[in-house]
Amino acid sequence: MEFSRSPGPPVLPNLHRLVWRTIKKAWDDGIVGWAAQAAFWQALSLPPLVLGILGSVGYIAGWFGPDTVDVIYERIIAFANRTFSDNVVGDIIKPTVDNVLGRGRVVVISAGFVISLWAGSSAVSCFVASIVRAHDQHQVRNPVWQRFFALFLYVAFLVIAVFLLPLVALGPNYLHEIVPESWDPIVTHLIDYGYFPFVAALMLIVLTTLYHLALPNPLPWHRLVGGAVVAGVFFWIASYILRIYLTAITRAGYTYGALATPIAFLLFAFFLGFAIVVGAEFNAAVQSLWPAKPAASTQVREWVSSQTSDITGQLKTLPDRLASGPIRRGRYPDDPETGRERPARTRSTRSRPPDDGQAG
Repeated sequence: MEFSRSPGPPVLPNLHRLVWRTIKKAWDDGIVGWAAQAAFWQALSLPPLVLGILGSVGYIAGWFGPDTVDVIYERIIAFANRTFSDNVVGDIIKPTVDNVLGRGRVVVISAGFVISLWAGSSAVSCFVASIVRAHDQHQVRNPVWQRFFALFLYVAFLVIAVFLLPLVALGPNYLHEIVPESWDPIVTHLIDYGYFPFVAALMLIVLTTLYHLALPNPLPWHRLVGGAVVAGVFFWIASYILRIYLTAITRAGYTYGALATPIAFLLFAFFLGFAIVVGAEFNAAVQSLWPAKPAASTQVREWVSSQTSDITGQLKTLPDRLASGPIRRGRYPDDPETGRERPARTRSTRSRPPDDGQAG
């Protein structure tokens, strides 16, 4: 099965059309509602997420060293300090992480852990629904299956994160041990200036993979990188402005009392969901202006479907071709039409019981 791709309009003269189409489509799809829903589920999913990741890391921490969990804790807090405001880190993220680490390893087979998986996957389900809506594929996948699909994505993310987090957290320490001592100053500067860009690039890869896997009919992976970059840049700018705003109103004395920290966290979560939806809408706008060939998996699925339809159509017409008409007897000479003599009918040779009158 052949797939053709039209070249589409030139890129630079149509950038304004791309921006306008992204904004219009995002507004028509209700981006504010999706972002608010994502913020709510992120707030509800944060404790299960931390419980699932750090609790599961305890099972493999011994593979990487005795202080693996402590190093991961430091890296998480350092990354949170660069992303969120001080009150969000100090009042929400840090106590949550401390509470999970204070309990030690979680029992993976416990009912509480299973419930945390379902609650933690709610945010992923919201992201999947918004991405599918952006590409107008929301009627392709069954809603019930889509919810379980989000759960499977969340579990896969947990499994990958459990093995990836120790490597990312302990990578700088391993580099210091591997390289010669003469290279230590160079490696130190490389870690200081390149560690967080590396983590950001890793997050972009994860987001691009989410854009790819969320779609029932996915686009090629490389065509979704642009949306991930747009989402990352948007969230970085939004979080930077939000931190300045929160710092300013705190210094001015305008606070929300005990609700200040939860509101700040919800604002960060709102802009994170907003950024992910904007990235998905950007990818959909690019696809509408410059259509790409379907992904290899989609091409294979459509080819198999077309072949199956052809075979099914042939099987449906097979009974019509094999159907026989009514059974007809041949014509004989004594027939009025042919004059051939019919063969004499043979009488049945089966014994018949004697009549009652001849029995005596």
